[in-house]
Amino acid sequence: MNGHRGWSEVIVIAAILMGLGGCATVGYGPVATERILSAAGFQMKLADTPETLKTLQSLPPRTVVPAPRDGQMRYVYADPRGCGCLYEGTEGQYQEYRRLELEKQLADERLSAAWEYRNATMGWGGEWGSGPWF
Repeated sequence: MNGHRGWSEVIVIAAILMGLGGCATVGYGPVATERILSAAGFQMKLADTPETLKTLQSLPPRTVVPAPRDGQMRYVYADPRGCGCLYEGTEGQYQEYRRLELEKQLADERLSAAWEYRNATMGWGGEWGSGPWF
């Protein structure tokens, strides 16, 4: 693989990750999860009523959990400390969430491997090295 091709692959992977929801998606945590839930079609509900507030407080925080309702399987994600909201989705939306989450994980792994490869081939070893950095 020539040097230009490897670097362009890193840029493409980074662009894909940012396209999934912005710079915060590159990391982990609730912001990335909530963006993926939204992309999968989950609906955000603010805990602005006593009923939603009670539900928010009763669920494990920042975890997608099954919540059967009216004979249908639903999935709920509660973020009491961040947005103070719930994300709710159907079975199909949950399957899409899992697919997007797997895509993100694979993209993160590829990006990490590309950076490791680039550092190894350039002899950077995690350092910035010398050169004109504008």
